Amino acid sequence: MKQRVIATVKQTPNQMGEGYNAEYLSCCEGDSPKLEGFSKVPIIPLVFLIFYEVSGGPFGVEDSVQAAGPLLALLGFLFFPLIWSVPEALITAELGTMFPENGGYVVWVSSALGPYWGFQQGWMKWLSGVIDNALYPVLFLDYLKSAFPILADGFPRMVAVLALTIVLTYMNYRGLTIVGWVAILLGLFSLLPFLFMGLVAIPKLETSRWFVVDLNNVNWGLYLNTLFWNLNYWDSISTLAGEVENPGRTLPKALFYALILVVLGYFFPLLIGTGAVQLDRELWTDGYFSDIAKILGGVWLRFWIQGASALSNMGMFLAEMSSDSFQLLGMAERGMLPAFFGKRSRHGTPVIGILFSSTGVVLLSWLSFQEIVAAENFLYCFGMILEFIAFVKLRIKYPAASRPYKIPLGTIGSILMCIPPTLLIFVVLALASLKVMALSLLALVIGLLIQPCLIYSEQKRWFRFSVSSNLPDLHPDYHIITNV
Repeated sequence: MKQRVIATVKQTPNQMGEGYNAEYLSCCEGDSPKLEGFSKVPIIPLVFLIFYEVSGGPFGVEDSVQAAGPLLALLGFLFFPLIWSVPEALITAELGTMFPENGGYVVWVSSALGPYWGFQQGWMKWLSGVIDNALYPVLFLDYLKSAFPILADGFPRMVAVLALTIVLTYMNYRGLTIVGWVAILLGLFSLLPFLFMGLVAIPKLETSRWFVVDLNNVNWGLYLNTLFWNLNYWDSISTLAGEVENPGRTLPKALFYALILVVLGYFFPLLIGTGAVQLDRELWTDGYFSDIAKILGGVWLRFWIQGASALSNMGMFLAEMSSDSFQLLGMAERGMLPAFFGKRSRHGTPVIGILFSSTGVVLLSWLSFQEIVAAENFLYCFGMILEFIAFVKLRIKYPAASRPYKIPLGTIGSILMCIPPTLLIFVVLALASLKVMALSLLALVIGLLIQPCLIYSEQKRWFRFSVSSNLPDLHPDYHIITNV
């Protein structure tokens, strides 16, 4: 059975912020708007792009053991995904197939809450992503500075950060196909040493070590922030939905496979690390897995883990840069940013989006690791609140809209599913320092002012804005005729 769709679209003024409230009532196969001449991303590269958007491997989870001990760390990476990762991935699968275009969550919020809040969502998520991406060149150099002390600080470090950013930015410029296959190679290289570590650790495992817990000595702030930082950003892949091969089918499957890969990629190394070596919580900081590897397998395994850690940061940079730059392209295609943000290279990549995102990375690379994590978590939380509200409103207001993938919980069940992660968001916000709160709120205020300024610039014809003809209106009238 095939469907032939006749759509009558209600036209609205072509002014930025108006006319992009869309609903895909006719996406029978979940296809994205056609973009001829550029390769679409198939499922396997997409799985590893999601993997690097969210995780990149177990590097960075060590603080959970320091904060709460082995038992709570293991339970955290088993049950926290049920509270946070699964709901976020499910919402991404439903709305990403309902709106299969670049822009992702910006389009979701625009459809549900209007253009003003859609723009705010785009600003907060883009800034959060750029802040997050500023972390990876810094971490990459941190892994190298023991071998090359000159990279520890000063001018050589600044040059190295800039050079690394340029190289990785060029890879993004060359296209998502290259980024996707590089992500596969880096992902395999990052995870394989932990399989070897697990094999050599079997004779040394003591299961009693897994159950060590001291509830009177738990740093809840560090524990929750570590879990949250390592298990979020599932929605980032939605900004690439327009580049995905048959997103209505591919995106939900890729999210499911990536979820399994991420959880196992955290839980298995923690299981091995806590069970095979004697517990000293103070040693469980960033990079401790390489020390465990040396204890269990020798120097060669330590070098492999260190190399995997460094390259994992490259993979996360590539995935995050792709998401951030295509988000700007998607916003330009919806008339939310000046049209030049929608310019593509001959490889199909968003030239201006990549330049803006890479510039932001360089400017923010001076921040410390703790400041970066706290600031991006704070902005990310505000964006997620808007996403949950948009998801619920679209379910209630447009129950008949075509959803190639629909969460099988019903409307009430889906609303209840959003309550635990929403409560968690408020806990994370409450744990932020005053400095982080002040800087993040300043960033939010800037976003509130940018959108009216862009509308004014359009009215004065300082910039050209346009809505892509390949995209449907977000609130069209559809008449569906079925042919057998």
